[in-house]
This record gives sequence, structure tokens and C-alpha cells, in this order.
Amino acid sequence: MKITNIQAPAVRAANEAGQTTVKETGDTFQKAMSEAMSKVNEAQLESDRMTEKLVTGEADNLHEVMIAAEKGSIYMQTATEVRNKAVEAYKEMMRMQV
Repeated sequence: MKITNIQAPAVRAANEAGQTTVKETGDTFQKAMSEAMSKVNEAQLESDRMTEKLVTGEADNLHEVMIAAEKGSIYMQTATEVRNKAVEAYKEMMRMQV
């Protein structure tokens, strides 16, 4: 009895067409996650800078400071939810019986 690899249809089709490999797909995912984390970090740093400017009196517009703070908060909440879903998916895969 021959046992074959289990692959998603999209990955299998891409491999057959010679477009991408699983490693390349993993590298692409890693790059996307790294860029997303950089954006979260930038939003948090911008929020901190704007808040510091408001406290020191350099910023006059409270609305811009609040918008920057909310952007940072939303980015962080989104990153946390993505992490939670990834951990949940990993745990689910570990519970699977082969």
C-alpha cells in the first residue's frame, strides 16, 4: 500500500506547475507576519510619540493624538487575535490522530 503526501489542492497545483514550494510558502508567510508585526510596532511607537508631544505641549490637536492611540490599540488587538488563532490552530493540529 502506497502512502502519499497530504497537501492542500492549491499547494499541490502550485508544486506541479513549478510555481512555489512549501518552503517558499513558509518564507512568504514568515515575511508577511514580520511585516505585520513591524506595522504594529510602528503604530505603537507613533502613539507614544504623539502622547509625549501632547504632554510636553508640542501637540495642540488632541484629536490626532487620540486617533494615533486608537490605531495603535486596534493594531495590537488584531495582532493578539491572529496570534490566538494561530496557537489555537496549532493545538488543534497536535490533537489530531494520524
